[in-house]
Amino acid sequence: MVALWISGPTRSGKTHQLIDFAQTTGAEQRQPLIVFAANGDNRMVLASRLGEALRDRVATLTTTPAGFIQDEVILFWPLLVQQLTLQAQFPLKLRPENEQVLATQLWQPRLDDGTLQVEGWRESRTVRRTLDFLQLAAQAGVPIEEIPARLQTGISGLIAPSAVWQTVGAALVEWRDWCLQRGLLTYGLMSTLYWRHLLPTPQYQTQLLSRFSGLLADDVDEYPAIARPLFSVFLDAERPCAFTYSPQGKVRLGLGADPEALLPLADRCQVIELESPRTDSLARFGDRFAHWVEDPLAMPDLPEQVSLIQETSRGHMLRTTAEAIAQAIESGQAQPSEIAVIGPGLDAIGRYSLIEILSSRGIALESLSDQRPLVSSPMVRALLSLLALIYPGLGRLVDRDAIAEMLVVLSQNLSLTPSTSASPPWFDLVAIDPVRAELIADHCFVPDVENPHLLPANTFARWDKLGHRAAAAYSRLLAWIHTQNQLRQQRLTFNPVISIDRIIQDFLWRGNHLPYDQLATLRELTETAQHFWEVEERLRLVDGPSEKTALSAVGRFIQLLQKGTVSANPYPVKPLAPDRQGVTLSTIYQYRVQRLTHRWQFWLDAGSPLWGMSAGELFGAPIFLQSWPGRPITPAEIEAANEAQLSRTLRDLAGRTQARIFLCHSDLALTGQEQMGPLLSLVSAAQPVEAATAEAL
Repeated sequence: MVALWISGPTRSGKTHQLIDFAQTTGAEQRQPLIVFAANGDNRMVLASRLGEALRDRVATLTTTPAGFIQDEVILFWPLLVQQLTLQAQFPLKLRPENEQVLATQLWQPRLDDGTLQVEGWRESRTVRRTLDFLQLAAQAGVPIEEIPARLQTGISGLIAPSAVWQTVGAALVEWRDWCLQRGLLTYGLMSTLYWRHLLPTPQYQTQLLSRFSGLLADDVDEYPAIARPLFSVFLDAERPCAFTYSPQGKVRLGLGADPEALLPLADRCQVIELESPRTDSLARFGDRFAHWVEDPLAMPDLPEQVSLIQETSRGHMLRTTAEAIAQAIESGQAQPSEIAVIGPGLDAIGRYSLIEILSSRGIALESLSDQRPLVSSPMVRALLSLLALIYPGLGRLVDRDAIAEMLVVLSQNLSLTPSTSASPPWFDLVAIDPVRAELIADHCFVPDVENPHLLPANTFARWDKLGHRAAAAYSRLLAWIHTQNQLRQQRLTFNPVISIDRIIQDFLWRGNHLPYDQLATLRELTETAQHFWEVEERLRLVDGPSEKTALSAVGRFIQLLQKGTVSANPYPVKPLAPDRQGVTLSTIYQYRVQRLTHRWQFWLDAGSPLWGMSAGELFGAPIFLQSWPGRPITPAEIEAANEAQLSRTLRDLAGRTQARIFLCHSDLALTGQEQMGPLLSLVSAAQPVEAATAEAL
């Protein structure tokens, strides 16, 4: 058996060795190699590198742990149906927003009587965290029946009494059974089905080994614990295997990953320890950064490659940072694609400030994984308002302000679209401006619970104030609404997905000229709508007609989006280009997860305490790790874990910087409080930009 465990720091060549292993062993096999990456973006990059290196000599299937588990559960669903005596129906995956809504409906009696309620938690948070417990347990290989005991033992009794955790366990069993009866699957349920029922089956293991000749797994420090028994199947069968592991990684620790659970695999492999031979990075300073942060009295002696941008207020710091970036680009010291702005948490103000300032200087900025709610898009809000005018019973979900915004947005998009023979005749009319839109909404919109509608423009006396083109555009819109109402009454567009698609095609789509962010928003909206009504149809088929009519589902769909639980993050419209053209703006978490590298890094809010905190760790995550000591985690252990995480972050970021690091610090935070974060010793020791180099920015 050939099995390698390749361990090393950031950018030490681990993935390169993994690809070399595929070249030397894959050509000898007849079946394809299965290749795992930590997430979807990494998978696309790894697949591209494998394609270039292997050409057509070795067949590979690239996937992620989550994607593989979902595909396998769907593929072998008949086997699971037989094992668990389930109803024979094709499974349907639930998206998180649908999961939240349906679980809330199922658990409403428990929420109403207070048995499923933790003091201080809102109803939505209670439901979300309860579902998170199921996902964490599934990824850890913990049976659902053991969840209450873990919660009682591992979480302080001051948060909730034991009875609440028992109810949480009962609610999760109820949710599991309810979903399986209807063929609805969440990622947590699919993970449970995989490790507990599918993977141990000899018939499945035989099929698995007959399909794949070997296994490669990159960055296993980001994988859940249930990946270990899967990988062991290949090791037990003495198939070629190779794994890479980064001690400086573990970015997803607290979000389902369990690096310590994967480490025992190294005992079954030939271990290759890599060092960081690269001279084109600041990795050599990573250990020193970590040491200085751990021991502030060590008197840091920062290298000249580390500079300080300091202001009193955060607003001034953001502006100074943006001006420094612009000046560096304009003077030729760096290209936009060579610069990354990284922060522990990027708020809307920070994003907006940097984008506005850099855009005014003609510099593009690519905001990485900016997952804003769909409803924050004016296009989406306009579409929802238009739906409320087509389907009855939605009057409470639309008001005059929403109608005015709808008129502005739809007419603006229409006016920007060139006329074609296939386009509606009002495409080249001038847009309805906000003043005229308010005038129309005030005089022509009739609010009504059952039938909100718009009146003709000549309803009010001074309709001539609209102007000919605006009045004509409004009349055409009324005609469009009237046509859709007729089609709906004739049941030609009974499915609201058809209406949504028609709105996009007739009002919002501008061929291939839509900006990427708007295209991503419309794609996510379409995917969300299609999935929402797939679930509605499944529930109708299994449970039969309910008191909720098909038309009220439109209202539930609008409410789902208005709550802001759906963000614009569809299946990628375009892969992450390694040769980015603009300045990259990212959180620390996203930057590290996507394994990016830049010549220059600007560390925003360097004095913030957020640098020493974990990035969005799920509540209760430590008690589902295999290293959990079987008791509540102490404050000292939490502090030690945060310090270890910060140490890994500093080493990792230093290894992803090729030339310079700028510490961007404001004395006062956005709230006006003094910044006293763990990097303050580095901030105090760094030289201001003006004195750091003769080529001052």
